[in-house]
Amino acid sequence: MEEGKLIFTEEEANQIITKLNFEKGNGLIPVITQDYENDQILMLAYANKTSIKLTLTTGYVHYWSRSRNELWKKGSTSGHLQLVKEIYIDCDADALLIKIEQIGAACHLYYRSCFFRKAKNNDFEIILHKMK
Repeated sequence: MEEGKLIFTEEEANQIITKLNFEKGNGLIPVITQDYENDQILMLAYANKTSIKLTLTTGYVHYWSRSRNELWKKGSTSGHLQLVKEIYIDCDADALLIKIEQIGAACHLYYRSCFFRKAKNNDFEIILHKMK
């Protein structure tokens, strides 16, 4: 299941990081994760240079937790890992799209995607089922 992760050398990772613009986000850039096979959007989180370097060199997505103010490897406690398949940069070089293989739920509330509620009438309707 973990075969085919995209991994860069430390030198390659450093070169990629220099191309990213962290200034607008006070040292952070938004990262959108998307399912590699079906293009479902799974999460939006933030990353700093350290978390991006770990993502690039390990093949597992790492983030910077704004609420806990700490580095965070997705799935380190839940086992719901995110394996890097492809990485895209946006036109302003201040956001990343990472296509991944998601193991288990992406959402901490145990939904496949953090975007499990759809606007309907004057409320939001849950459109996904919880995973175990």
